[in-house]
Amino acid sequence: MARSAQVIFVVPPRVHVLDLTGPIQVFYEAAEYGAPYQLIYCSFQSSVTSSAGLNFGAVLPYNEVQTQPGDYIFLPGMEMEYIRSALNEETIFFDWLQQQQAKGVYLCSVCTGAFILAQAGLLDGRKCTTHWKRIDELQATYPKVVAQTDRLFVKDGNLYTSAGITAGIDLALAILEEQEGPLFATKIARELVVYFRRGAEHTQKSVYLDYRNHMNVAIHQMQDWLIANLEAKATLEDLAEIANMSTRNLTRIFRKETGTTIHDYTTQLRLELARTLQHNPGMTMEAIAAKCGFQDARQLRRIWQKSNTTATVRQSFTS
Repeated sequence: MARSAQVIFVVPPRVHVLDLTGPIQVFYEAAEYGAPYQLIYCSFQSSVTSSAGLNFGAVLPYNEVQTQPGDYIFLPGMEMEYIRSALNEETIFFDWLQQQQAKGVYLCSVCTGAFILAQAGLLDGRKCTTHWKRIDELQATYPKVVAQTDRLFVKDGNLYTSAGITAGIDLALAILEEQEGPLFATKIARELVVYFRRGAEHTQKSVYLDYRNHMNVAIHQMQDWLIANLEAKATLEDLAEIANMSTRNLTRIFRKETGTTIHDYTTQLRLELARTLQHNPGMTMEAIAAKCGFQDARQLRRIWQKSNTTATVRQSFTS
C-alpha cells in the first residue's frame, strides 16, 4: 500500500467487546509487523459502556475523523435492545456513513453492526450477513437487503459484513490477505494463535461442534481421535477399538447420538479441514488431499463439488 491506511473503529453504545477487539488486534499486529495501518477510535456517543458493563474513556467524535479513499471503518455489534429502541435516532451519523461509502472508504460490520449499515440504507440491494441468530430479523426489518445465511463474511463492493464474534477476526484477516497477500495474513494469524484461518466459504455452523451435543464419552473420544488423525484413513474396526465397542454397536450408537453416520461425519471433517488448508499458500491440492485423508486431489475435488452442489440446492429450498 502506498500510504498509511486508517482503520477506524466506531465504538457504539452497548458494544460487544470481542466484536471490537478481535479486528483491532489483527490490525495492531499487522502494524507491528510493518504494515501501513493507523488505528483510530471514534463514537457517535460521548460516553460508551459495553454490553458487559465495561466503561470506555472519551473517544474521538466520529465527525472529527478525516478519512481518505481506501481507509476502513469497522462497525462492531451491540445489544439488540439498543438497536431496536434507539439506533434509528442517529440520522446524522448515518449521513456520515453514506458520505464515507461514496468517497471510497471501506465499511466493515461485525455481527449486529450490519444493522447500522442497513439502517443507513447502505445494504439496500446488497448481499450481506450477520450473526445466525439475527439473520431473519435483519431481513424482516430491512426487506431490501439480500441477507446471506450461513456465511462467515460477505463482500459486496466496498461493504463487508460478517457473522460476528470470532468471525470479525476472520474478516480482518481476509482484508489483510487482500491488501498484503496470503503469506502476511498467515503470519498474523500465527501471531494471534488462530489455529484455523477461515475464509468466506466457511459456514457459521461448525462440524467440530454440531455433532458433539451428546453425553457419550466413548463417542466423544472417537470424535476427538478422528479430528486429530484424518490422514490416517482409519477403518471402522480401528474406530471401534478406540471406542471400545463392536463395529455394529459403534455404528448404531454413533448415529443415535449424533444424528449422522460415521462416514458422513468423517467426510464433513475432511472437507472442513480442506477448506482451511486451502488458505495455506505453501500447500498444493495434492498435499491438502493427503493431509485430509482423501485418496488424491481428484477425489477431493469430486466430493467438494458434490458438497457444494448439495448446499446450493438446500439453500434454494430454504430461501
